[in-house]
Amino acid sequence: MSFNTFGKQFRFTTWGESHGPALGCVVDGCPPNINLKEQDIQVELDKRKPGQSKFTTQRKEDDKVQILSGVFEGKTTGTPISLIIYNQDMRSKDYGNIKDKFRPGHADFVAHKKFNGFEDFRGGGHFSGRLTLCLVAAGVVAKKILNTITVVAEITSIGGSSDPEKGLQKAIENKDSVGGIVECKVNGLPLGLGEPFFDSVESLIAHAVFAIPAVRGIEFGTGFKAAAMFGIDHNDAIENADGKTSTNHAGGIVGGITNGNELVFRIAIKPTSSTPKDQFTYNWETDQMESFAVRGRHDLCIALRVPPVLEATAAIVLVDLMLREQVIKRVYS
Repeated sequence: MSFNTFGKQFRFTTWGESHGPALGCVVDGCPPNINLKEQDIQVELDKRKPGQSKFTTQRKEDDKVQILSGVFEGKTTGTPISLIIYNQDMRSKDYGNIKDKFRPGHADFVAHKKFNGFEDFRGGGHFSGRLTLCLVAAGVVAKKILNTITVVAEITSIGGSSDPEKGLQKAIENKDSVGGIVECKVNGLPLGLGEPFFDSVESLIAHAVFAIPAVRGIEFGTGFKAAAMFGIDHNDAIENADGKTSTNHAGGIVGGITNGNELVFRIAIKPTSSTPKDQFTYNWETDQMESFAVRGRHDLCIALRVPPVLEATAAIVLVDLMLREQVIKRVYS
């Protein structure tokens, strides 16, 4: 299993499990002389920390990050940056009574088959959304390198409603989980990033974004609404030699390449698979379908904690791309 690394110049490797002793990441390819402290990373980790709302899991984790290498006297050294975050409040016993049952919507079944029964079933193991902590941590390093380029993500709908409170209320009334839409906007990108076809900016972002376990779809600019538009309405008129357009239906990317306008994309987040509702699933020990319910602490709406994860993921992709195309220099002076 050697597929836990993303990137070519800015390489991010994740490790750990939801209920293991710790999780973390290694970031390789960061230029030297970047200001970086543990507190910089902690600010972003705190944004996705569990237990901050009645709608998110009440698992109590400090999520304190420790920098093990790659930083000296507050500056990156140009060598691999190792980050570690210790788990504290696992409560693995919650999973003891369902270890023989494959939870619908989770990776239990495919993990059991792919790894021949040697997977860590507690909390989803390496498939858990808790691993997005590592994305957020690495994303802080990426944002530092991006400098004046801004990456901002926000929730635009919950449970099908543009009013998040109404969407969350729907979850409470139905005693079930709900999904949401999160939009990301990037400003300050140079014109010309990306390649046609397989290394298009959309391809690279989509590849990384689907590492976020709950993502079910992605769209850029007007996205799927473009299918119902006329060409004359969808085309973005170019206003000047810098490529500024009067509209931005393309979402800042044309032909797989950034056009100098705001990069805009949205992702669809599914409802939490660990619904409080009773479900039926296959028990591999009894070879029967059985009724069961997922107990314990789970998010009613995962989307609430996704914005910092999405920002980090986008930043990682863009830094790698800019280093590859030498828009960002490998060595800072």
